[in-house]
Parts: sequence; C-alpha cells; structure tokens
Amino acid sequence: MSMLFEEASTCVLQRPLRQKLPVQGPKRKVIVISGPTGVGKTRLSLRLAGVLGGEIVSADSMQVYKGMDIGTAKPSKEELRSIPHHLIDLLSLDEEFSVFDFYTEASRVLKDIAFRDKVPIVVGGTGFYVHALLYGPPTTPPSIPAIRSRLEEEMQQKGAEALYAELQRLDPLYARTITQNDRHKIIRALEIIALTKNPVSHFVKEPLLDSPQYDFRCWFLALSLQDLYAKIEKRCDRMIEEGFIDELRRLDKEGLREHLSASKAIGYRQGLAFLDSAQTEADFQHFMTEFKKTSRRYAKRQLTWFRRESDFRWLDVGTLSEERIMDIIIQDFDTPQ
Repeated sequence: MSMLFEEASTCVLQRPLRQKLPVQGPKRKVIVISGPTGVGKTRLSLRLAGVLGGEIVSADSMQVYKGMDIGTAKPSKEELRSIPHHLIDLLSLDEEFSVFDFYTEASRVLKDIAFRDKVPIVVGGTGFYVHALLYGPPTTPPSIPAIRSRLEEEMQQKGAEALYAELQRLDPLYARTITQNDRHKIIRALEIIALTKNPVSHFVKEPLLDSPQYDFRCWFLALSLQDLYAKIEKRCDRMIEEGFIDELRRLDKEGLREHLSASKAIGYRQGLAFLDSAQTEADFQHFMTEFKKTSRRYAKRQLTWFRRESDFRWLDVGTLSEERIMDIIIQDFDTPQ
C-alpha cells in the first residue's frame, strides 16, 4: 500500500477535528461522495441512494449542460429514472454556470430534499464546487469586460505557457491546482489578481466553523495512480464505443464552440480539434492519446485539490470492496453527531 493510502487509512473511521459552534439540536446529515474521474462515484452513489432512500445532487461542472452526456460520464437515462437526480441537464449550451450559481442551486435543492425527509447525497469531483457548498461561495469580484479582453488578447499573443508562468509567480498555491492547458482558469485567476491585488487562493475559505444547517459526511474515493490511469483509459475507449464522436458532431452544430467553458472541457476540446482535422486514422489516434492524457492529468489535479480538504475521509477502492465501503459510509451515517 502506498504512503498516500497508509496516511488515509488511519482516518477512515474518524471524524476530522475542527472548531465547532454550539448547535441547538441535531443538524441534517448530508453525504458527500467525491473522488477523481473514473473512480466509481456514480455506481456507489446509486447504491447508497437506493439503500438510504436518498436523492443525488450532482457536483459536476459539465453535467449541468443538456446534451453533454457521454463525454461527462453522465448517469444513464435508466439510472436517472431509478433515483431522483438534481443539477443534471439544467442548462442549454448558451448559458453560463458559475460556482456561485452552483452554490445557490445546490443549497435550494438540499433544503427541498431535507424538507421531504429524504437523504441528500452530493456526488462529484469538481473540487471548487464541493468546497463552495461546504464552506460558502468564494467572494471573488465579477468579471470586468475590459480587463478580461486584455487578458484574452495577451493569451493570444503570448500563449498559455507565458500567462501560466505569470500566475505561478503571483499565486503559486492556486497555480498548482491547474495546468497551462486551463486557459479559462488562468485568465480568470489573473483577472481576480488584477482587480483585488490578492491571489485567488486568498478567496478559498478555510473550514473554520461547522455549517449552520448541515452535518456533511464527506468521503473521497481514492485509487493508486497506476490503477486509476488504467480505469480512465478504459473509460475513454468505452466512451468512443458509446458514440462520443457522434455526440461531438451534434454539439458542434448546436454551438458548443461558442461556450467558453464547455468547449474546453476534457474530451470535448480534443474532440473538436479532431473534427477540424482530416479525420484520418492518425488524427484519431492523436485525439485518443490527448483525450486519455488530459483525463489522467485532470484526475491527478483532483487528488491534489482534495488532499487540502481536511473534512474528507479517504477510502481506497483498490483494497476495500464496494460492500465494505457501503458499510463504512452507512455505519457513519447512522452515528449521531
């Protein structure tokens, strides 16, 4: 077992320590399941929801868009019918969805699920979304068109590598959570720094106090990089078999390229480049290589992000069976605060 999991295994059955405010009566429990792409969050959450009478709240930044199904590993139509899901297929491609929008919608949904005496199960690997739900949305300022345009022009002239190097100098902590391929995030980070004279990491709230409404039970599904990368590559192959290229062609006609975030999503960005090529066998192989590579890199960034999230208890899906993981989470859920 790696050092990573040796450290994680010591806290599987413990609640992390943090400051708490006095509370009047028990708070509503909310299960949070996160983990890197391809680790098995969807399957586990569906089983948990079936056992506990739960409803699933997606914390995935791309599953919110209609039509982005195969490339985001969205639950199947049968799975969506079997268990109530929220924040999936919420928007069309011409709409934007920010972390603040997620916080607002997710908070509303959690309240509704709790009112109906169901168990909320938040599922997703978008770290910034999950962090906002647990501790409140970031307090970053809104975008200023003039500054955004200037930065976009610099990106065109100097390239992403140069602007990423500038971000590394100004905010090395945040820069470590993204790569030079995350052009939109680089621009937004430099915009925030220009507007506030503070690094982006300054605006990520620390988990100092308990949520006034909910008792979040947070779990992170982890796997060794070797095994995780193998699963990711198989999933990329499976997406192609399920018709990902046809999905790309359809979304391209519907205006995917006009959406700054969605068009840069993993798989979609590489897929659009393939559609622009001669689409030879060599072009396809290049697309698959880039698709798998960026998926692996994203999974590694997710691991980096969640290592900073002290409220998450890590479960090694490589050494624990799904049944055992279910038992651990359910046993913890049945334990009073």
